[in-house]
Amino acid sequence: MPQLRKDPIVDRWVIIATERGVRPKRDRTQAKRLLEDANGPFCPGNEDATAGEILAFRPDGSAPNTSGWTLRVVPNKYPALKVEGELGKRGEGLYDMMNGVGAHEVIIETPRHDLQLSDLPARDIEDILWAYRDRLLDLKNDSRLRYGVIFKNHGAQAGATIGHSHSQLIALPIIPKLVAEEMAGAQRYYDFRDRCVYCDIVEQETRDGSRVIHETEHVVALAPFASRSPFEVMILPREHHCSFVDSPAAVFRETAAVMRLVLRKLKKALDDPPYNYMLHTSPFGESALNHYHWHIEIIPKLTDVAGFEWGSGFYINPTPPEHAAKFLREIEVEL
Repeated sequence: MPQLRKDPIVDRWVIIATERGVRPKRDRTQAKRLLEDANGPFCPGNEDATAGEILAFRPDGSAPNTSGWTLRVVPNKYPALKVEGELGKRGEGLYDMMNGVGAHEVIIETPRHDLQLSDLPARDIEDILWAYRDRLLDLKNDSRLRYGVIFKNHGAQAGATIGHSHSQLIALPIIPKLVAEEMAGAQRYYDFRDRCVYCDIVEQETRDGSRVIHETEHVVALAPFASRSPFEVMILPREHHCSFVDSPAAVFRETAAVMRLVLRKLKKALDDPPYNYMLHTSPFGESALNHYHWHIEIIPKLTDVAGFEWGSGFYINPTPPEHAAKFLREIEVEL
């Protein structure tokens, strides 16, 4: 059983997941082959290579765990956390820990191994967002869980080990430290100004325009003022929505179109860089927060996090976000 252990100095939780360590060891040649494998475990016809599906979109009405799907959600074969068991919160002297209870799921975004997320039609990306919503809504019914982290690793440098386009969801019994810090900072801003800081960012950035990459009626993509890395992108709704799952259909539709456009621009501008994206939303059961605002962060892996960053918590970004936004705005891609 995995464990969650808390650092008593900085209140940071760490997952000790011994079963992740027994994943099959692969040398570089094997890893490269798996990234490029056109008949891998996520491909149609190989449904028996994964655990049974939790959710699937099957326009043709085909049977579960067979071909015919356009999107599948399955349990991770080597989960960081496990659904079974009780939290078992306990202490050993000054150290706090609990059992590694949670959920770890894989969203297989397309049956096509040869397509990246940026290659998919906006309607298919919208389906992915709806799948995220469906899974978050289901998992929040588990009273042991507090938060669902949705993320994507694209490319080996970003942590991907399978090339077939997919993202992941890890549901936690705690609120992650980064999200808690965001929420605390947003709360301080709201307490002083009686306004949501994210709404103010949207208003100021769209008025100024220098860091806006693309905007629609309901959604904006921008380069954050204090970007941690070159070409970092934030996508967020223009209207106030703290909970991703409570967003209206128009926001999902436009978020999908904006994600596709931004990813295609990044792919063309930066020669298909590895990247991570993360969805930050309000915790389970907190759907009426005036101070918080869901958003997606896209971070291309263009620089290395090294000793200074680890030792200080500072990030060194050699590309001003104004320059990055202007460059991406001017990149023309097919819609």
